[in-house]
Amino acid sequence: MVGSLRYVCNTRPAIAYGVGLMSRYMETPKQSHLLAVKRLLKYAKGTIGYGLIFPNKFSSPNHSMVGYFDADWCGDKVDRKSTTCYVFMLGDAPISWCSRKQSVVALSSCEAEYIAASMGACQALCLETLLEELKTGTEEGMLLMVDNKSTINLAKNPVAHGRSKHIETRFHFLRDQISKRKLKLEFCRSESQIADILTKPLKEERFEELRNKLGVKCIGKLN
Repeated sequence: MVGSLRYVCNTRPAIAYGVGLMSRYMETPKQSHLLAVKRLLKYAKGTIGYGLIFPNKFSSPNHSMVGYFDADWCGDKVDRKSTTCYVFMLGDAPISWCSRKQSVVALSSCEAEYIAASMGACQALCLETLLEELKTGTEEGMLLMVDNKSTINLAKNPVAHGRSKHIETRFHFLRDQISKRKLKLEFCRSESQIADILTKPLKEERFEELRNKLGVKCIGKLN
């Protein structure tokens, strides 16, 4: 059942967090996990008419791609690891997304989001290369949006200090790409953070709001 839901995630990014969470317990599942999977299946069936919308007109005049990054600090109550998530939007349409548990324990929310942005930076460069091949790329670096100002300061400051000297070297890839101006990191308010839907469970109203911003809409209502 989880495998089927993972397939559905290819066109229904709003359930990526829930499916990823259930995937962590496939080795030793309990009755509660089965009930959670059935609830996801019920949601998928109840919203079978929903799908991704790729508009023929973009709200962004230059069709630029924007990445949204977020992390749920210490969201896993067992090993205290955080969940990384990112969403890349081309105009009003999601092109790439991910919700995955981090491989290391972050010591702060700043560090968790820094790691998330570093992981997503690799995907950002891949998508930037694809846009260049399609002759739709821009000379400016891709814009990455995070809702943590401390993360932005950490990424733009090349000086090692108490908050960052323990972070694994590979996660400083983000800092290197920003210094080369291949990527740009900017702040966005939490209520505008689209990637929030991929980090943790949300209340129904907030979930539906972000689902709509993510480009997942009822196809029948568009006709």
